[in-house]
Amino acid sequence: MIEIKNISKSFGDRKVIDDVSFTFEQGKTNLIIGESGSGKTTIMKLMVGLHEIDCGEILYDGQNFPTLGVKEKQEVRKKIGMLFQGGALFDSQTLEENVRFPLDMFTDMTKEEKLDRVNFCLDKVQLTNRNNLYPGELSGGMKKRAALARAIANNPQYLFCDEPNSGLDPKTSIVIDNLIQSLTKEFNITTVVITHDMNSVVEIGEKILYIYKGKPWWTGNSQDILKTTNPELVDFVFASGFMKEVFNAVNKK
Repeated sequence: MIEIKNISKSFGDRKVIDDVSFTFEQGKTNLIIGESGSGKTTIMKLMVGLHEIDCGEILYDGQNFPTLGVKEKQEVRKKIGMLFQGGALFDSQTLEENVRFPLDMFTDMTKEEKLDRVNFCLDKVQLTNRNNLYPGELSGGMKKRAALARAIANNPQYLFCDEPNSGLDPKTSIVIDNLIQSLTKEFNITTVVITHDMNSVVEIGEKILYIYKGKPWWTGNSQDILKTTNPELVDFVFASGFMKEVFNAVNKK
C-alpha cells in the first residue's frame, strides 16, 4: 500500500499539486486521471522521488519515503517497477538483455537464475521465446509488453505505469490493460496507473483519483465514474461521443 497525505508541490510561483491525499491499495489497479497539465504525472514523479514534495507525506507501507536516508530510499526503489510511457527499451539490447537489466542492477542472482526469471517474465506478457529480438523488430504493443516484463523482472511490490496505452490501437490497449490487471492480482502488487484513456478507466479502474488543476477533485471506481455528477469530471469523461453513449446506457438501467 502507498499513501500520499496532504502533498503539495510548486515550481516557482506556480502551485502544481495542492494538498492531495489518496490511498493506493495493494492488489488493485489504482488510477490517476486528469486533463493534460492537471498534475497527475507530477504526482507520480513525487511518489518515486524524481521531485521533492514541498509538504506532506508519501508512505510506502508506513515508511515516509521523503524522510528516508539515501540507503533506505534505495531499498524502497528496489521494490518499484516502472513502465514508462514510451517503453524506454534499450534499442541496442535484445529483449532478454532489456528484461535482465534490473536483475543485473539490483540482484546477485546467478546467470542461470536471471535467465529463468527473464523467461518467466517474457512468458507472463506473451513473448515466449522472443529473447533474441531487438526492440526495432517489435510492434508497438510488443514493445509495451516487453517493457512490462522488465518492470516486473525484480518482483516489485509497487508498479508505476505512465500512460501505458499511449500510441496503441484500441485492441492492443485492451491487451495491455488486461496484462497490468492480471499481474497486479497474481502478484498482489500496488499498481499506480497514470492515464487519460477512458476505456482503461472503465475496464480496470478499481480505485480512481481525478486531479483537476492540481487538486484532488473526485475519487471512486469505474462504476461510480459512469454515474458522476461532478461537472468537471463529466466534461472530462464524456468528451467523446462513445463514452456519452456508455453513460446514457448505464443510467437508463
